[in-house]
Amino acid sequence: MQLSNKFSASNLSHNTIQTNSSTAVSKQSQSADLDLTADKMTEECGVFGIYNPEAGTEAAEMTYLGLIALQHRGQESAGICANNQGQFNIHKGMGLVENVFSQETIAGLAGEMAIGHVRYSTSGSSKLANAQPILINSIKGDLALAHNGNLANAAELRHNLENNGSIFHSTLDTEVIAHLVARSFEDNIIEALVQSLHQLKGGFSLLAMVKDSLVAIRDPRGFRPLALGKLGSAYVVASESCAFDIIGAEFIRNVEPGEMIIIDQDGLTSSKYSSESKTSLCVFEYIYFARPDSNIDGQNVLLARKEMGKQLAREMDVEADLVVPVPDSGIAAALGFAEESGIPYAQGILRNRYMGRTFIQPTQQIRDLKVRLKLSPIKEIIAGKRIILIDDSIVRGTTSKQIIARIKEAGASEVHVAISSPPVKYPCYFGLDTSRRKELIASSNTVAEIGKTIGADSLHYLSQRGMLAAIKINHDLGFCQACFDGDYPISDRYLNEEE
Repeated sequence: MQLSNKFSASNLSHNTIQTNSSTAVSKQSQSADLDLTADKMTEECGVFGIYNPEAGTEAAEMTYLGLIALQHRGQESAGICANNQGQFNIHKGMGLVENVFSQETIAGLAGEMAIGHVRYSTSGSSKLANAQPILINSIKGDLALAHNGNLANAAELRHNLENNGSIFHSTLDTEVIAHLVARSFEDNIIEALVQSLHQLKGGFSLLAMVKDSLVAIRDPRGFRPLALGKLGSAYVVASESCAFDIIGAEFIRNVEPGEMIIIDQDGLTSSKYSSESKTSLCVFEYIYFARPDSNIDGQNVLLARKEMGKQLAREMDVEADLVVPVPDSGIAAALGFAEESGIPYAQGILRNRYMGRTFIQPTQQIRDLKVRLKLSPIKEIIAGKRIILIDDSIVRGTTSKQIIARIKEAGASEVHVAISSPPVKYPCYFGLDTSRRKELIASSNTVAEIGKTIGADSLHYLSQRGMLAAIKINHDLGFCQACFDGDYPISDRYLNEEE
């Protein structure tokens, strides 16, 4: 099965083939997974690319493994596009990486370079047409694109392009970029890409592949991360450094905000396409998104989360018997909290790792049972105890309420909830799935009201100052914290809530 999403500037067309098994995977991806992520910020996607001239048949294999490592950044669709001496082949589908690709499909993606993508939809619905990478051909040449982030001015750009004759086949911001490149007056495709970048507002870590080059680009404010690594003579680029570990590559450095890196047979060249000096890395990379074994700007993610837990303990004054994490998102902070406070740490909740997604949701009663299927409090540990329940965030409050109820049913005498980040009060427009403020429980409720709603005996959030103090980095890095304080790094004219 090969899925193609290839179009030209003047005549866009899709040639897609979807088997029954792929359809089933799509339904699985969209079926309810109660999911312990239902009350979390969710990242849009992850990207991986490799230029591997000495082992031309392995680029797609390495990309497959890299996407496996980045699977936490998106589980709705996956795709790989390979370049074999200027001949592009693409395969993508709905579902997890291991469901989309087989040995046969990987074998059909020979080439000296490849880019891959895993996606979670924030802007744009979950459907095959929105899977990435996308592949275009124009008079300038073939171009494959994979994008992580969200363009705040995508609607405006799309409107202008459609008024000038462009026809869109997806709701992807990535396709907007592709049309800008195809319509550029620059004849050279990389120069056309650079010209297009100057029209984009918002967050984008972008991988592009042309006939003889792999191109890595990060937006001027650096909203989304992008890392550069090396494997022998091969260069590797990925959303997170954990993708390098799985293939044995060495982390070199981060792609800088406003930087474009071109990798070809002559090696690596770097240039700045933007003079923007302020950076706005999404602070939620440290709180929740990134894998614990990743390093971002010199800071290990797990250690940052553990330090947030320590700082939370310094800011709280609650008597308790046990510190219990919500698995797995609260574990690192709970370890730090216990270490700092001296209150014993206990794994009081077991997560069922072997429960797959289910199509069976005929009644509300069955839907409500999904927390019970996913999380099992251990009565012998928590009964009669005053519990400090640690998690990294509360977005909507729905899952927190059910978890607390389960712990109290198991006999906990008190449940004090401690969150290792500040209250999420404002929507995100740069690549997260919170573009409607009314969905955020902290946008219209006090901390005390939230605590009462979720059934906690008390509720405590880490302060914004404490959060930043916990992220120990080696240089002066600016963060986007707009979801906490409403201070958006770009003009308000681009920020419109979804209906």
